[in-house]
Amino acid sequence: MAINWFPGHMAKTRREIKENLKLVDAVIEIRDARIVKSSANPEIEEICAGKPRIILLNKSDLSEKPITNQWIRYLTKENIKVLSVNCVNGDGIKNIKPVLDELLKEKHERLKNKGLVKITDRVMVVGIPNVGKSSFINKMAKNNIAKIGDRPGVTKSKQWIKTKIGIELMDTPGVLWPKFEDETVGLNLAFTGAIKDEIMDIETLALRLIERLQNDYAEKLKERYKLTELDENPLVNMDNIARKRGAVISGGEIDYNRVAIMLMDEFRGGKLGKISLERPISINDAE
Repeated sequence: MAINWFPGHMAKTRREIKENLKLVDAVIEIRDARIVKSSANPEIEEICAGKPRIILLNKSDLSEKPITNQWIRYLTKENIKVLSVNCVNGDGIKNIKPVLDELLKEKHERLKNKGLVKITDRVMVVGIPNVGKSSFINKMAKNNIAKIGDRPGVTKSKQWIKTKIGIELMDTPGVLWPKFEDETVGLNLAFTGAIKDEIMDIETLALRLIERLQNDYAEKLKERYKLTELDENPLVNMDNIARKRGAVISGGEIDYNRVAIMLMDEFRGGKLGKISLERPISINDAE
């Protein structure tokens, strides 16, 4: 499943990030706590190398806390700090300012030595589509400046947003990379809604999600859909879920489109419980 999805506005965004990096003091990269590796644009790592960076693991309310904490330990480096946040209700947001002050301590001391009292830090906000950048910016600015949408690609152009805590944010549109070589990465992005549903067949996507969940979260799958047991075949499980939810049409035939949409919506909304689709231990370069 080699998905090629690189619209023109994303190529433009990549260029703009490179050009505007010199205007900011640091970078805040937002990832999805459920798919920390898959929601990391590898080009961001390359483009922003050398800049102080804070990685926010957003939607932490939907992920398993122990696994999220493993990711925090794994990703933290001298010039990179990692925080767990929920950009919708604001959990963890208050920790950003002191962490940014720590990263920019030398710059602040230089400016204070020059007599500057009020210091404003300029920070670029980056991340893949639908990861929560606009929700984060609105929470920081305490109003709805940035557009919010549950579909990828809502933010279309760069904009500056001021906050009341000495941080000025540069918003950028969500940007993916040209090609997903790893099928798992493409699936994880599709599961969480970072890739538009129109690009993939939602019935196949739901079937692949069931396959993943029955291996890693069997009990949650059974509990949510009141299944006494799971079959090895994910299609059988999908049929059973459909019958439990009444997703059938005349003659008892399964309405696969209906059950697929229901399943994806409930997973993305956290109704199956806290789920982490990736763990640091599974990363090849962690070995």
